[in-house]
Amino acid sequence: MRTVRAVLIAILGFAALPVPPAHASGTIRVAIVENARGVELHGVSIEVNELGGSGTDASAWRTDVVRAVAAGPSVEIDGRRARGFRLTSERPIQLNGREYPAALEVVKNGEGLAVVNELPLEDYLVGVLRAEAGERWPLEMLRAQAIVARTYAAYHRILNALKPYHIVASTVHQAYVGLVPSSSPVWDGVRDTRDQVLLWERGLFPAFYHSTSGGYTEDPRTVFAARNMPALKAVRDEFSTGAPYYAWSLDLRLADLSEILRRNGVNIGWVKAVEVTERTPSLRVSALTVHGTRGRAPMRGNDFRRMVGYEMLKSTLFAVAVDGTSAHFAGRGYGHGVGMSQWGAKAMAERGYRAEKILEYYYPGTTLGVLDDQARAALRSPTLVPAPRPPAE
Repeated sequence: MRTVRAVLIAILGFAALPVPPAHASGTIRVAIVENARGVELHGVSIEVNELGGSGTDASAWRTDVVRAVAAGPSVEIDGRRARGFRLTSERPIQLNGREYPAALEVVKNGEGLAVVNELPLEDYLVGVLRAEAGERWPLEMLRAQAIVARTYAAYHRILNALKPYHIVASTVHQAYVGLVPSSSPVWDGVRDTRDQVLLWERGLFPAFYHSTSGGYTEDPRTVFAARNMPALKAVRDEFSTGAPYYAWSLDLRLADLSEILRRNGVNIGWVKAVEVTERTPSLRVSALTVHGTRGRAPMRGNDFRRMVGYEMLKSTLFAVAVDGTSAHFAGRGYGHGVGMSQWGAKAMAERGYRAEKILEYYYPGTTLGVLDDQARAALRSPTLVPAPRPPAE
């Protein structure tokens, strides 16, 4: 590992669109399950309606348990088939140990089922904050997180307006835990910032954020394969040094790495070396080449991280050395590094910075606005497909 540390010190410097009018945020459709062969939901007197039904016709019925399965092009519940079903109840509906406010829809999605929670945008944000930050974090960090999460959600609500759901309740987009008790402090972070969003050139943009920057944030244009990304300047982040994954290491057996690559269609035999060939201005790995006994495979750093696993290879801000049996990675940060570092924002709030200053620090060149007609003008890249991002915990 001395070799890796030496490389780190030498390379990284390791020494120690349209939106609704103001105050009318509207609803958002959240996929709490994106693709499953079957789901089971529990509640009290759940009313089940075929999608498109009036809710008063003879096809509606009530039950405490809903078992839905994919059946060809249809969804099947209690022997009845339709293109989808809408579930409503005066009480929360439970799925996978969490409670969600009605209404829910069960619809076909590819070969499986999606379960979609439709609810007010501001209520959704409370569930995001509890998942992404937590109740014990400082209020100013929660306020900053609420503004960023609202911007991200409002952007995707427009981007996916014609799809069955706008956003996914996972690190593909934003984590979301469903209902949150009214006594939770995260409500204050949402209420205090109602309808506030970040704007880039007076338009909504995908306000990415991540767990820990590792000391430098990243320009989104170097991470995401999309045009018209906002030119957010990478910043040196002095506030993330106390984060749990500010520094990390990974030892990966070459046999395991060879198998990981093979499963992802990279057939180069036994891995012999991993060579970093290009870095971004913030020193993240933008390109590398894996050398094997049957050839070599150049690839993007983000693709390599995806193959290895986002939780194992926590960022692309790493150095790597290979010996006879293993690849040794030493790196910093957790996530793609674009936008706000959640742990950095927490540290800033603890030092007395207000939410507005936190956002100014991590999103230079942006302005605060509200969800009004003026902000509708400039939805950024309509072909954007964001990469998964690990949560803050």
